[in-house]
Amino acid sequence: MRILFLSHRFYPDIGGIEVNAEILASAFQAAGHEVRLVTWSREKGNKRFPFEVTRSPGVWRLMRRHWWADVVYENNPCLRLSWPALLFRKPDVIAIRAALTGENTNAKLMAKVKLKWLERARSVIAVSDAMRRTWWPAAKVIGNPYRADLFRNNNLTRDREFVFVGRLVSDKGAELAIRAFSALLQQSVTNEHRRSCNLTIAGDGPEMHALTSLARALGVSDNVSFVGVLKGEGLALCLNQHRYLLVPSLCEEGFGNVVLEGLACGCIPIASDGGGLPEAVGKAGLLFPKGDVAALTECMRLVTEDKELVSSLVNARSAHLREHYPEVVARKYLDVITTAVL
Repeated sequence: MRILFLSHRFYPDIGGIEVNAEILASAFQAAGHEVRLVTWSREKGNKRFPFEVTRSPGVWRLMRRHWWADVVYENNPCLRLSWPALLFRKPDVIAIRAALTGENTNAKLMAKVKLKWLERARSVIAVSDAMRRTWWPAAKVIGNPYRADLFRNNNLTRDREFVFVGRLVSDKGAELAIRAFSALLQQSVTNEHRRSCNLTIAGDGPEMHALTSLARALGVSDNVSFVGVLKGEGLALCLNQHRYLLVPSLCEEGFGNVVLEGLACGCIPIASDGGGLPEAVGKAGLLFPKGDVAALTECMRLVTEDKELVSSLVNARSAHLREHYPEVVARKYLDVITTAVL
């Protein structure tokens, strides 16, 4: 098949949609299909791909790509790239990877347009049951893949404890992580544990100054390290050095790729129960009510003290990750795409 792969954002932009676009487009190509990816991301970076990438296309170039395709796949609804499908009447498969709306009036209006656009799709895929229930009950649920070639357990010495990875914006919950970490230290029974227990914050964003000030105000700045943005091998190395991954998101995550990345590197995830995060965690980590500092603190205490619990979580890891291998997930996507063409 000739698959036109549409992704609003793509490498070198950083995010779940961008990562999943790279994984799936590469897997579709490896399975013997011809893939052309179109994106609005202008910057090229220095990475090479096994498929053609068209960046920020003009009208005629975009229309030529649609004319070429046997099927159009939208990696999250992206109307500015997919509108020529109305002219060429090519079968369309759309994945819902994130919430379709926001709080302002324009975002709500756009959500209505996107929902109308979904009506004409041959098939709709949701990356979690939470996304399916919220946006398109008839969608087929296919969980996200992760970069299994990059994120793996290297059996390094885990000399650090908790790590948070993500944009330093209020919705991602880094403030919650620091407050829970401070509460955990206050509960520590020995001075030695208070000195040795640590939290790494990997990321950057507008909340950086507020978070460093919070760590100082709570008296934990000596135990909290801000290491900036990590990606690729640097991120994988960081995860391999930590025992526990904190994902205290305050928003309704579509899925939560960072959970799979942490699991693959040997971390035990502790995540909030919003959106698709419970499906990303499975039985291999702990969940707590979104926004509940005390509940997060208790989960952090449990994984540091309950060896039997930790053993059961570790034992569930391999089976959970197998469901998210790139080739496994891509096969499920291709089954849906192939059926749409028939």
